Amino acid sequence: MSDNINLGRRRFLGAAATTLAAAQLALAGPADAQSGNAKPVTAIKPGTHRSFPAIKQINAGALNVGYAEAGPADGPPVILLHGWPYDIHAFVDVAPILASAGFRVIVPHLRGYGTTRFLSSDTPRNGQQGALAVDVIDLMDALRIEKAVIAGFDWGARTADIVAAIWPQRVKALVAVSGYLIGSQQANKAPLPPKAELSWWYQYYFTTERGRAGYEKYTRDFARLIWQTASPKWNFDDATFERSAASLDNPDHVAISIHNYRWRLSLAEGEAKYDDLEKRLAAFPVISVPSITLEGDANGAPHPDPAAYAKKFSGRYAHRLITGGIGHNLPQEAPQAFAEAVIEVAGY
Repeated sequence: MSDNINLGRRRFLGAAATTLAAAQLALAGPADAQSGNAKPVTAIKPGTHRSFPAIKQINAGALNVGYAEAGPADGPPVILLHGWPYDIHAFVDVAPILASAGFRVIVPHLRGYGTTRFLSSDTPRNGQQGALAVDVIDLMDALRIEKAVIAGFDWGARTADIVAAIWPQRVKALVAVSGYLIGSQQANKAPLPPKAELSWWYQYYFTTERGRAGYEKYTRDFARLIWQTASPKWNFDDATFERSAASLDNPDHVAISIHNYRWRLSLAEGEAKYDDLEKRLAAFPVISVPSITLEGDANGAPHPDPAAYAKKFSGRYAHRLITGGIGHNLPQEAPQAFAEAVIEVAGY
């Protein structure tokens, strides 16, 4: 989950076929999606779709990436990025909405999830923020996508923020749940008030060997607990959880997760090839591309006040509070609202 950093330190800060989705949704076609004139989506009940038709694989940088794809191949690209401990099913209802609106939708498993694998056993199982952002650029290059709307939540929102801040020429627009989540090791050295520190209990647990062993042994139990506390009003069923939990069986998942949280606290080294990138991120660069940030009204995970990060977006910008008991996994809990934000920002 995100290491929302306050400005002093952590900036508290089977799917239905496309034709069925189109029948359910009164949406615009590819030309409207490209021009930003797409009609508002009609209501869709969360959980309408349960899976993606197929998972594709492609070599991209250090990885063989597993990803779902929907929509016309010549549609304007949208890349949807999930967080921890979730997976691509967070977008299982969002993707067909956007596909029916004419977008080419790419939903990759992050490193350490699902069918994504490292190409070499010698590659460090690195979870630092810069590595995940470079993965997105490598995937775009492999798919020959020059520019895309990037949207995500949790780790995916941070990754989307980084790509938009560092490679704005590759990003048409941004949607980020919980706003500006770019962090730095230096900023993370400053203590937070006790109540805020309490919400990061798992981060400190992961700094210990006991925590690593515990997460490895009880991965599913751990993930379910995070889902429940981060989205206290989301009454997901066992089948919904298990569809995503299967992605945590990836052989690199534990190593990536543990390294991510240890790196944040300077308890694990990153890779030298990302040093320059991390120096740029430590300056908390402004995001200039058109952006919409979202927040659920029942997000139980640590997250920043929108006022704390509004000035980090220098381009056209809007913030939306999504009501109705919506928690941390906003795209899966409120797919219509998330899709509408993507369609809106694509037209900015």
